[in-house]
Amino acid sequence: MDTVQVIADPRRREILRLVWDAERPASEIADHFDITFGAVSQHLGVLRRAGLVAVRRDGTRRFYRADRAALRPYTSMLRQLWAEQLDRLAELAEAEEQESR
Repeated sequence: MDTVQVIADPRRREILRLVWDAERPASEIADHFDITFGAVSQHLGVLRRAGLVAVRRDGTRRFYRADRAALRPYTSMLRQLWAEQLDRLAELAEAEEQESR
């Protein structure tokens, strides 16, 4: 699968955001989503096979971290998409606050 296709999925982009600055266990990553652990695990597998995340095993646990070297050509695009998501979230929060007044 092409790297752009891999990061086109919003959930995979969110996973990359979560593991961009810190290594996180799969269970912690899954806690951020409203889908099953198995579905998150599948997304992690796609990211791993694409070479976009590094995986470290510790017993039965797996820890994931973004492979920034592999993502370097896409960093600007990812940061822009993440900023747009935050802007949209802020807009929704402001709209909700105004409705509750």
